[in-house]
Amino acid sequence: MFVSIEGVDGSGKSTQARLLEQHLLGLGRDVVATREPGGTELGEAVRQLVLNGPEMAGWAEAALFAASRAEHAAEVIRPALERGADVVCDRFIDSSLAYQGIARGLGLEAVLQLNLTVLEGLLPDRTFVLALDAGAAGTRRQGDPDRIEREGDAFQARVGAAYEELARRFPDRIELLDGSLPPDEIAATVRDRVEELR
Repeated sequence: MFVSIEGVDGSGKSTQARLLEQHLLGLGRDVVATREPGGTELGEAVRQLVLNGPEMAGWAEAALFAASRAEHAAEVIRPALERGADVVCDRFIDSSLAYQGIARGLGLEAVLQLNLTVLEGLLPDRTFVLALDAGAAGTRRQGDPDRIEREGDAFQARVGAAYEELARRFPDRIELLDGSLPPDEIAATVRDRVEELR
């Protein structure tokens, strides 16, 4: 089972990914918890570049994320799934669709095609998007803002709207959850939905 958790920066997705990992481990499952960008040596290098590096063109950003994702799928996700493990990923393809494809205006179809090509069609079984107002999410962010977070609430609001569009476009795979609810309530919903996949 391959599950990804998505949302604007500060929506609580990392918390939910961790809670789901703990739940599955508690059931005795083999679980691989990972994140994007990251998850591999190349991915972590790309993470530093895209989040803390210089300004870059939208397609350069999209291509770097896709390269990181290709390596992540080949080195971590596919091998885990092939051995029967569950994979919980903090962000995956839908981040690129929302941030670069829609919010940056590169085109949903173009960014989707790029990613499906490098992933050889690999998609999560279920993606949970934590929907949260950009202003509320901004108050939750911790630490120094990265390059993308510094673009402000207006950009994050476009990303939030993009995730809602993705949920409408891909309802069989993407589920929108109310990110303003207490974390334990969200986690209970995620657990219930995941049980339906097993």
